[in-house]
Amino acid sequence: MTDADDLTPNIPEVVAEIRALFERYEQALVDKDVDVLDATFWNSPHTIRYAMNEMGYGFDAIHRHRVNRKPGTRFKGERRRLEILTLGRRFATVNLEFQVAGSDKIGRQSQTFVNFPDVGWKVVAAHVSATDGQPSW
Repeated sequence: MTDADDLTPNIPEVVAEIRALFERYEQALVDKDVDVLDATFWNSPHTIRYAMNEMGYGFDAIHRHRVNRKPGTRFKGERRRLEILTLGRRFATVNLEFQVAGSDKIGRQSQTFVNFPDVGWKVVAAHVSATDGQPSW
């Protein structure tokens, strides 16, 4: 079996690698470190990032939003739940549930990572949204 065929869930060292990339990205959001933010995402017209005030279709659109975003914007309050799923050494998802800062809303964030042979782990799709109050389940 090749790495591409291996879908073993949550290999500990792969989970640790994704967690580190996620935490680096989260800090870069706070710091408005556009270089780190850009380095996290796949530089492709196929990359998508939906956020509260963004419909980023393609790396260039995502980059433009990052550059124009005001520094010091704190959207996320307390983390409620962080879920990381890796499948083999090529695919991972990160899902975060958080309290929206200064609000009763619950925020949700997801990122889909692919480990490309030439550039390493990159986010190919991401989403951030908020919902009113508690989930209904």
